[in-house]
Amino acid sequence: MSYFSGKTVVITGGSEGIGKALVDTFISLDAKVATCGRNYDKLYQLQSNYAHKPLLIYTADVSKEQDCKNFIDATVKTFGSIDILINNAGISMRALFNDTDLDTVRKVMDINFWGTVYCTKFALPYIIQNKGTLAAVSSIAGYRGLPGRSGYSASKFAVNGWMEALRTELLDSGVNVIWVCPGFTTSNIRNVALDKQGKPQGESPMDEGKMMSAEECAGHIIHSIEKRKRTLVLTFTGKRTVFLNRFFPSLADKLVRKFFFKNGELVK
Repeated sequence: MSYFSGKTVVITGGSEGIGKALVDTFISLDAKVATCGRNYDKLYQLQSNYAHKPLLIYTADVSKEQDCKNFIDATVKTFGSIDILINNAGISMRALFNDTDLDTVRKVMDINFWGTVYCTKFALPYIIQNKGTLAAVSSIAGYRGLPGRSGYSASKFAVNGWMEALRTELLDSGVNVIWVCPGFTTSNIRNVALDKQGKPQGESPMDEGKMMSAEECAGHIIHSIEKRKRTLVLTFTGKRTVFLNRFFPSLADKLVRKFFFKNGELVK
């Protein structure tokens, strides 16, 4: 019997990428899983893969408070309670701030930060009752601001700081709070990243084949939740970036600039 057997796990953004890999793995570990997303067709396909498993799908936009409340309420109605919440839903962007519409930054913040806040607010009483786990999938961009991703970096810095505050508030409650910062991971997030006008860019500027798979990333996240770790920073590049930014920030500025720019133009 696995550590997660019989536990109710809530995962936002579970229709693809890291979220879907988390859903797949938790179901294989005999957990009861509830997940949400904006694309019903993708959610329906996911559910059809697990017709006889305890999986709840729910169409929701996490940037909307009422959608988040309805999703959490549906989970509790279906499974009785919540043991683990993984705030995974997120969106990125790719545009220099000087060229970016403010609505683009606002949309990224609404999904990445406020979506995390909303779902946590409604799920937290159950997690406290069960001495469970509150988790957020953040990013290296939450430790180091990345050019062309100013709104994304802001949202992930906000998530990291907010989760740290919650961890301190809940220190004596028996609840574990963990934020996970993957490096570049194979997913659809770069294809749907917003451009300067707030529209999906439609293609990835990165070599997806050289990145950690979503399945491997999910495995690391689940292991860290089981071990009740505080934080998780993944990939050598991610660990190096966090280290350099902490101890050698000026050097980190130059290296990050070199990585994302070519001949003065943003290329990644």
